[in-house]
Amino acid sequence: MPIPLDPDPTERPLAFLCAEMRKHRLRCDFTQDRLARIIQFSQSLVGFIERGERTPSQNFMQRYDDAVDAGGELVRLWAQLTRGASPRWFRDWLEVEQEAHTLHSWEPLYIPGLLQSEDYARVVICGEPGISVAQVDKAVTARMERQAIFQRPQPPMFRVLLDEGVLHRPIGGKKVMQRQLARLLEAVESPRIGIQIIPMALGVTTGLLGGFAIAQLPRSPDNVYIESATHGHVTDRPEDVEAIHARYDALRATAQPEHASIELIREAEKQWT
Repeated sequence: MPIPLDPDPTERPLAFLCAEMRKHRLRCDFTQDRLARIIQFSQSLVGFIERGERTPSQNFMQRYDDAVDAGGELVRLWAQLTRGASPRWFRDWLEVEQEAHTLHSWEPLYIPGLLQSEDYARVVICGEPGISVAQVDKAVTARMERQAIFQRPQPPMFRVLLDEGVLHRPIGGKKVMQRQLARLLEAVESPRIGIQIIPMALGVTTGLLGGFAIAQLPRSPDNVYIESATHGHVTDRPEDVEAIHARYDALRATAQPEHASIELIREAEKQWT
């Protein structure tokens, strides 16, 4: 039987990172379960990541590196793997998102990244003019690993407002949309995630110029993320934060209650089957 070769770090960077993680964990004589308790993530997530089925977040990787006393080696490998996966202007928000205890989001056009299925995310990302296949793959991986924040022992509260049109916009076709709406219904089973739909019939115009998000942080001012056609803007300027809070409150006042919103999602999912 041939001896398996170690993964090539240049050709298979994620496989190489996973192999190095396991090597350091075994050197410390840690089981996955023991390590998960130390870094305060679920054992299932540790397993997914070590098998290369999920890409770790920066917070996960730093805690893992510290726990196995890797001296920053694993964090450096992670940085090489994820470098360039997200636009530079979005990286500030990723750091804010990792620290937030509560997130609020408004999206008038599509499902927010934290709740996107992989197929849906791929179609959305492919819409960027001139993007290469390799860039799409890297960006999809980065978007999926963001969702690891919901695997924490203490995940953030996430409250989402969606325009009803999002449920009916044919992004990727019937199968992609059906799976995406099923993903939303699965997400709202968590008491930490809530989705409210704003009916199209109301003709609400607040927020139609673009999506935004609000992050509430421990012992820090709120931060907001504001989308535009070419890039996003992250700020904690009081006047900007106040303006976004006012828009969010106005939108939420027109939204359906959560139980009625879930029924709207269910009805839309049936239409895509």
